[in-house]
Amino acid sequence: MALKIRLARGGAKKRPFYRIVVADVRSPRDGRFVEKVGSYNPMLPKDNADRVVLDAERIQHWLGHGAKPSDRVLRFLDAAGLMTREARSNPNKAEPGQKAKERLAEKKQAAEDAAAAAAEAASAGAEAPAEEASAE
Repeated sequence: MALKIRLARGGAKKRPFYRIVVADVRSPRDGRFVEKVGSYNPMLPKDNADRVVLDAERIQHWLGHGAKPSDRVLRFLDAAGLMTREARSNPNKAEPGQKAKERLAEKKQAAEDAAAAAAEAASAGAEAPAEEASAE
């Protein structure tokens, strides 16, 4: 039986509360579980001690029996010093999407065209008085 340490949602609508449970990977998120090993209340402030409550001894037991933590639970275990989590890096996250890039390119092209037209008008305007002066 493959085990996972994961969150099971509880609480009312828009008032989440999670139990940290050891469950079979095939069981549903809020369904059957083997053992409750902690809780997570995201409604509490981040510096509150009751926000994440872990039973470290039982978690170590289940990790020793091959249970794998989910990503969110791994963050909690890393903060508690029970496991180490490798930092992730997504360098493309801040990059704009395809349509935003196209809009930016169109805007840049329009600015270049406007600057070229202004320069052309200025040079044409400078030539006109010179022609009038030579005609006199």
